[in-house]
Order: sequence, then C-alpha cells, then structure tokens
Amino acid sequence: MSQKNKVALVGWNPDVVDYSKWPELTAEKLRAALEGDRDNLNSLGYQAELLYIVDADSAFDTVSRALEETEYDCVLIGAGVRTVDEHFLVFERLVNAVHESAPSAKICFNTNPSDTAEAVKRWI
Repeated sequence: MSQKNKVALVGWNPDVVDYSKWPELTAEKLRAALEGDRDNLNSLGYQAELLYIVDADSAFDTVSRALEETEYDCVLIGAGVRTVDEHFLVFERLVNAVHESAPSAKICFNTNPSDTAEAVKRWI
C-alpha cells in the first residue's frame, strides 16, 4: 500500500476569530467546517491535519515547529488568514514559515471551506 500524502491545513483557531465581519458564523460552525474539510480529505486518501494559529506573534513559530516535526507534502493556508486585510503580515510570515521549514511541500490556497479538497488536488 502506498503512503498517504500528508496535508497541513493552517488557519485561525476558531476560538480567537473576530466574528463581527461574519455575524452568521460562530466558533462552533467554523470548527465544524474546518474539521469537515480535514475529514473529507482523509476520506479521499490524504492524511490531513489542522494546524491552528492563535495570534500574529506566535503564528510563524507555531507553524514552523509543526512543519519541522512532520514532513508534509502540501500546506494549505486558509482564506481566513489570507483574505482579511489586517492579517496580511501573518499571511506573509506563514508563507515564509512554509518556505523555510517545508521547502519541498506544495503550497495551496482555498477560497472557503467548501473548496479545500480542490485546492489540495491541484497540487498533489
């Protein structure tokens, strides 16, 4: 049997998100969507894990450490980090964390939880 491709799904811990921009969203709904993405990828034959970040100051170290501990084939940086203007510097740090700590991993991006599998499939 072939080894499963490992995928890291990087995003904000649902407990630290400011939901004022998305009043219909809650921590519970976001957590369910993220876990659903992970479970969907696992059902498709990947070995997917969620890597939650909790603040701008520790994001780089958190992701770097995780990528050094486990060799991932693909790292997805979620839309919640990428598309919110005030998180631009966090996104930049995370791209560099992947570049430094997992240089052979593919990097992909989703636009929302419903297209995470498609983003991963584009690269592995």
